[in-house]
Amino acid sequence: MVTSRRSSARAPHCAREARALPSPKNLDATFDSRLDDAMKIRTLILTLTLGLAAAVVCLAEETKAEQALREADAAWSKAAGSKDLDKTVSYYSDDATVLPPNAAAATTKETIRKIWQDMLATPGFIISWKATKVEVAKSGDLGFVSGTYEVTINDASGKPVNDRGKYVEVWEKHADGKWKCGTDTWNSDLPASASTPVEKQ
Repeated sequence: MVTSRRSSARAPHCAREARALPSPKNLDATFDSRLDDAMKIRTLILTLTLGLAAAVVCLAEETKAEQALREADAAWSKAAGSKDLDKTVSYYSDDATVLPPNAAAATTKETIRKIWQDMLATPGFIISWKATKVEVAKSGDLGFVSGTYEVTINDASGKPVNDRGKYVEVWEKHADGKWKCGTDTWNSDLPASASTPVEKQ
């Protein structure tokens, strides 16, 4: 009889212990939840890392394109300064448009070449320009360059006359990776009566 009472006394205690222990399913669920949290964190970190890497690559490409445009524009100024007509007009695309001040737009290679031919042949002609702002479109195939120019020519008496102004160029990146100017315009900072008859960047 004593043995029977002890046995019955332990029964409720064992039942409580059984209820206190988590089931295998609950253990699996908790483990899976922790795994899910860890995977989410790793996925988030990976996504942020890849996004940052992509942004760095895009920024590097944009900076590289801007530098290429600056160098091309500087080389163009040098070609014009040395009065190299062929090299000067070679910076334009085949369908370029040039918008000189106080004159009709030039939309063909021939008319663009004539503008430059007349300017370079002007007595005492000296020209230079420098980009002050370069931007590249997100598409990567359009560039915008603006800056200032200085021009000197001789007047009717042979006296040097100086002009200064600003310019804007729209560049296009071609299939071969080269940049060409598609639109070119400029105008003087001086009053109309004081500016020179021929002007460029």
